[in-house]
Amino acid sequence: MEKILMETYSIALPIVLTALMGYIVWLLKKQKKDRDANSKGTMLLLRVQLIEYHDKYTILGSIPSYAYENFCEMYEAYHELGGNGMITKMKEEIDELHLKKKG
Repeated sequence: MEKILMETYSIALPIVLTALMGYIVWLLKKQKKDRDANSKGTMLLLRVQLIEYHDKYTILGSIPSYAYENFCEMYEAYHELGGNGMITKMKEEIDELHLKKKG
């Protein structure tokens, strides 16, 4: 009887472990997909806000310090999420506005 139990155990254990590992891999892939979607959405929202700041303050010709700090922090977060391109040029233009006001 013990021999039958040991054989059953030796057959069942790898099957159960394989199924468990498959489930864990599926969960991790799902979590990564969700994180990627959240990161993409956050990046897009930051881009919209950065463009709005850029448009508003370049038209005004100056930017208050609090708005400049917000812009810089949003830009850093945007850049860390993988965004760049046209926003980098906008950041340079905002930097020039901020420097003009100081000088």
